Amino acid sequence: MKYKDRQGHTYKVTTKQDRLLNDAYDSFIGRSVLEIASLPIFSKLSRGVLNSRLSGGFVEQFAESNGIDMFDYEDKQYSTFNEFFTRRIKPGRRYFEKDEHKIVSPSDGKVSAYEITPSRTFVIKNSVYSVDSLLRDKKLAEKYAGGYALVIRLSVDDYHRYIYPISGLKSHDREIKGFLNTVNPVANRHVEVYKENSRTYCMLRTEFFGDVIQMEVGALMVGKITNHHPWGNHRVRQGEEKGMFEFGGSTIVLLLEKGKAEVDADLIQNTKENCETKVRQGEQLAVSKV
Repeated sequence: MKYKDRQGHTYKVTTKQDRLLNDAYDSFIGRSVLEIASLPIFSKLSRGVLNSRLSGGFVEQFAESNGIDMFDYEDKQYSTFNEFFTRRIKPGRRYFEKDEHKIVSPSDGKVSAYEITPSRTFVIKNSVYSVDSLLRDKKLAEKYAGGYALVIRLSVDDYHRYIYPISGLKSHDREIKGFLNTVNPVANRHVEVYKENSRTYCMLRTEFFGDVIQMEVGALMVGKITNHHPWGNHRVRQGEEKGMFEFGGSTIVLLLEKGKAEVDADLIQNTKENCETKVRQGEQLAVSKV
């Protein structure tokens, strides 16, 4: 994997998980196993294990092997693995100044920025995605032709609670059932992940950015999405917690209307160079053109 930070430093990192998934997708048996693992029933079984008291014994080893700095998080004893995975961060560790003329990152993660064509498509790792199929709503998708799709990919070492990136009037959540493929970039060579995976999205009607779509995408293993405000016509504030993912790498997608936002130049350039940009929750992603 190739990443850049906001200061322009480049990092090439290949984890054990990256190598394992790459080998699995390159073999028939591996792809078959991953296909079974992506089924919702497998995730339900996994969730039962990770919510058990027995799973709490793996927390310390998992944090150490994934380089998770526990100083950032609440001081407590975690009784289950999922309790640890959905841990809360200490106040001030993701501080940012609220500004309604900015869209901030809803989560920690690695960001890619894609321009949506007039025909409402964009390309991720040589896979063509249609906003129509992503939203399952052609009329709504038309609103985002010529705009931008910001894809924020979370890995297991990231903070898995997420916020609203901007203030606005929130619509009801729409849930789309599907599989739970890994969101590791290697998967995009074989599976159109964001069209197949289970996902939930809402619209944020904002003052300076028009109508912004915020979508949470589940992923391999559990990837359970829990949102705090599933109902519609709910006024939300930038920085307010929206929800959390349970175990599994996950993704948040933001869809921006044409002419409403100027996406940060480094995000666009890094994406063109096939490089993700590492961000923390609250960091600026775009500014208003209004």
